[in-house]
Amino acid sequence: MTLTVDPHPLLHLAAFETMLPASLGGTPPPDWLTALFALEAEAPVQRSEMIRATSRNLLRHGGYKPTGRGKPASEYLVRAAENGKLGSINAVVDACNVASLHSGLPISVVALDRATAPFRVGLAEKGATYVFNASGQTIDLGGLLCLFDAEGPCANGVKDSQRTKTHDGTRRTLSLVWGHHDLAPHVDAATAWYRSLLERLGAATEAVTQS
Repeated sequence: MTLTVDPHPLLHLAAFETMLPASLGGTPPPDWLTALFALEAEAPVQRSEMIRATSRNLLRHGGYKPTGRGKPASEYLVRAAENGKLGSINAVVDACNVASLHSGLPISVVALDRATAPFRVGLAEKGATYVFNASGQTIDLGGLLCLFDAEGPCANGVKDSQRTKTHDGTRRTLSLVWGHHDLAPHVDAATAWYRSLLERLGAATEAVTQS
């Protein structure tokens, strides 16, 4: 698959596809993966205040305000882990959350059977919204870097769309690591570790061509 990325002066995006050996519902999260939800767990990448601030600057560039309830998803994970409330969802989302928690980088994961090509990354227009959870809550996307499929925006570094979230039947996913160009080596290291977690689950991963 290919991904069109609109010109952006700050973005260093990592994107890859994951192919699971069985449906996600038949791939329970192993203990070694959920153990990595602990803040003190050993990981090859570490978050920092500088990474947190730089990630916010990336999302702020288009006019979006990444504060309060609109802060990067990685910050929610840290708070949940600090409060002992970071729980397992499924193997694929758990791997995403582990990589995001320890790297400090916002990461999206999209179920490809619920998304429709072509795919593009760019800024959402003013007034754009989508539902981000099963309760029907929406997020204002104006000025925020998003992944778009044929139906519109479906993921970003704050909250992914409910429309394209993983489910028990998921076999293929698209992951996006939203990185600032000043953090390029860190983004690449975090992506490599993230892919290794998925491959340890028995999945195959493949980098997505960006144009």
